[in-house]
Amino acid sequence: MGRRIMEWAARSDYMGGIPRKMVITAVGGLAKVVVSLLNSTTVHNADTLLRLVRSRPNGVPLVTVSNHMSTMDDPFLWGFKGFPSTDANLARWVLAAEDICFKNSVFSYFFRLGKCIPITRGGGIYQEHMNEALERLSEGSWLHTFPEGKVYQEDAPIRRLKWGAASLIARAPVTPIVLPIVHTGFEQVMPEKFFRGKRPPFPLWNKRIKIIVGEPMELDLPEMRRMATSLSRNTSHSTRGWPSTCPGGLDEAAQKHLYSAISEKIQNVMERLRLFAKSFSKSKDQNLCKHK
Repeated sequence: MGRRIMEWAARSDYMGGIPRKMVITAVGGLAKVVVSLLNSTTVHNADTLLRLVRSRPNGVPLVTVSNHMSTMDDPFLWGFKGFPSTDANLARWVLAAEDICFKNSVFSYFFRLGKCIPITRGGGIYQEHMNEALERLSEGSWLHTFPEGKVYQEDAPIRRLKWGAASLIARAPVTPIVLPIVHTGFEQVMPEKFFRGKRPPFPLWNKRIKIIVGEPMELDLPEMRRMATSLSRNTSHSTRGWPSTCPGGLDEAAQKHLYSAISEKIQNVMERLRLFAKSFSKSKDQNLCKHK
């Protein structure tokens, strides 16, 4: 087993959970101010997200997947009115880039208290911290992921997704509920190139944020595993030395087919949500014009 960065600080019983509550309360409060007070935010289908965060079946994990518009998507995504953004028990776990959030001991301590799991970009789906993410799912926790893998601020179709989220969904001991989310506006709140090619020192205000929550995805994993096994017999793949640990004992070639198929389904749903967000925005603008 590889080394896990400051895993002790991520435990719920660390110092009675007080440091975690302090960080989640402070960060969640900031998200509330930015999203609910300083900017104009519209959320579609928020009730579905709230219901799954608060009262999904006991022991069933939740995996939310979203596009990645800014470095502040998380925690700002959870700052809209009515969301329990300051509740440390309900707060999500999130995969966070090691080179940004864990580049020194102070950052590592802070983000660990904030229920962040460090991921090395390019480190592969079997890196040690992915095992930690699986452990959180096995506990029935909520995990948020950005499967595009990096920030994209262009108004463009959803990019081809990395396989990390798909592998977690397929390898989880209990099949998680998968909920897609698409958002716009955070790229204006925290633009990558604000002044001299750098981000602003603080979030901007008077921007329009739209958060579109989809419906839980229906993934027939047993059938997808069967199809992946069948397809793998007829194709050749370069090998990376993956273990056959996926439920069903799939070999590496079959796993690649499976993760690709899951990722493609999620990408397609996210793209439909993105297009809906654009039409949703236009209809609201038209209604506003009618009432002026």
